[in-house]
Amino acid sequence: MEALCHGGGIVQALNTHVYGNGSQTLVLAHGFGSDQTVWHFLIPFLACYFKVVVFDLVFSPNVDPKLYDPERYDSNFGAYAEDLLCLLDRLNVNKTVYLGHSMSAMVGCIASIQRPHLFQHLILLGGSPRYLNTTRYNGGFTRAELDAFFNQLDQNFSNWVLSFAPIAIGVKDTSAIAEFENSLGRMAPKIAVSVARTVFLSDLRRILPLVVVPSSIIQSRKDFVVPKTVAFYMKKRLGGPARVKILNTEGHFPQLTVYPLLLKVLKIFLHIK
Repeated sequence: MEALCHGGGIVQALNTHVYGNGSQTLVLAHGFGSDQTVWHFLIPFLACYFKVVVFDLVFSPNVDPKLYDPERYDSNFGAYAEDLLCLLDRLNVNKTVYLGHSMSAMVGCIASIQRPHLFQHLILLGGSPRYLNTTRYNGGFTRAELDAFFNQLDQNFSNWVLSFAPIAIGVKDTSAIAEFENSLGRMAPKIAVSVARTVFLSDLRRILPLVVVPSSIIQSRKDFVVPKTVAFYMKKRLGGPARVKILNTEGHFPQLTVYPLLLKVLKIFLHIK
């Protein structure tokens, strides 16, 4: 991807789309197992006020799988942050609000450390610096639970998709479950295993104090993937001003299941009247 960035092809390679023609840029970045279509309920409204940028992360089933280099993307989220910064440079974006869901919340944090003046505001939706429990920290999973999770993913990918999607969605919303099943199930299984291990075994707690850009953390009241307590952990340790909003809902994908509620919160955070 570094060569692709240098060659200028990253905009097309990541299927980048820009909606609206507002004076301010708003970047929407999806998480593991989804793609840019996860924002489809929000884009029509947000594009009335912003220049909205959406794209697919390199592991997305919509991106050429040859571009996913395990050696580059397995180690940490740094390579994803480099891709994000490269993409924004190619789009000539010099100031942006950034909304990152799940793993992309932390991708945005890393990118903001490298280029703090590029980011006006980070909106961290369902993000977590660490998913594994440890002393005095509840990430949501034990190591045994994650090992079983990875084993199922590795042994029978299609069955894993059918079992994980409803749990992640968290509510009985058949259309949202179908959407996530579709994007997750189209991932190349080897890539899905690689990304899942990178995400769920990550520990980025140490970088939180280095994030000085103002942040707004949005978290569901009950989320199988990220416990509510993580939101307050992040608020306490982020290096810049931070606030938390807990949505009165369940599940990891409020942009699909309760998008009117999420939009109501975003209108406040984005100063939309």
